[in-house]
Amino acid sequence: MLKLKRILLIAPCEMIRTPAFDRAHALACATGALLHIVAFDYVQVLAVAGLFDHDAMAQAREGYLQVHRHWLEQQARFHQCIGMQVTTEVVWSRSTPAHIVEYVNDFHADLVIKDATHVPVLDRAFHRPLDWLLLRDCPATLHLVSDAKNSKPISILAAVDLSHLEELSHGLNDRILDLASTVAASCGADLHVLNVSNWSVVGDTERSVPTLSLDNSLSDAINDAQQEAFDALAERYCIDKKRRHLLKGIPHKVIVKFARQQAFDLVVLGTAYHHGIDRFIGGTVESVLNKAPCSLMIVKPSRPHG
Repeated sequence: MLKLKRILLIAPCEMIRTPAFDRAHALACATGALLHIVAFDYVQVLAVAGLFDHDAMAQAREGYLQVHRHWLEQQARFHQCIGMQVTTEVVWSRSTPAHIVEYVNDFHADLVIKDATHVPVLDRAFHRPLDWLLLRDCPATLHLVSDAKNSKPISILAAVDLSHLEELSHGLNDRILDLASTVAASCGADLHVLNVSNWSVVGDTERSVPTLSLDNSLSDAINDAQQEAFDALAERYCIDKKRRHLLKGIPHKVIVKFARQQAFDLVVLGTAYHHGIDRFIGGTVESVLNKAPCSLMIVKPSRPHG
């Protein structure tokens, strides 16, 4: 089973306690992982004033950062469990995606946690939000927390994709279930697994329709093959039959609807590598990102060689 050793919480620059704090502390306490909390702080007024009186502004900046450090240390001690390792850091830097991604990559975390940020569709058309950039560039699993009504997740849904050979997805389904099983076992949560079969629809749009081009024998063969693969995967992780869900439809729509209907508080799913200028992270994850009714944990496949 996977072991989480290093968890990184990206705190907001404002000194406010958000749902991600509670989830990060709960997971670190449950798994025994080291928790490091970082906040990126930068005050434009102090930076500009420093151009005219460097020494005075250096003192003012340090005093401001000290207040933030003290506040962050207080949050680190909040509900801290016995033996828990927590470190904190306030970085004087603009919270640009480039700076944050660089910090995340240098820390070598097993899990990166931050509050999910909802970005309107129009804004996403003109720039890439930080959550999207972390999904694309951060090699670690990313946990986007939308709420923390349960500090520890109590009902987890692992969404796998059996539409591709495991060799092509670099063992992503096993990585998803390995992580989901670890979190569920550590937190005492119920674990369900879902596969959405989308061979019976054409496209991935609002107007997608069932295709009638497959004859019955081929349809049955596809269904049987996916059922066999699904059961074999679930068996490896000792998931009860009543917690296995094999549904049909457009993946992101089914995942969002099922998670909402069943009131899961965490969905674990994976990205896929694609070639191109932006190395697009995958339609299903991006579509779920701003519509999910609960927190998400997004797993990356193993890096392909060559």
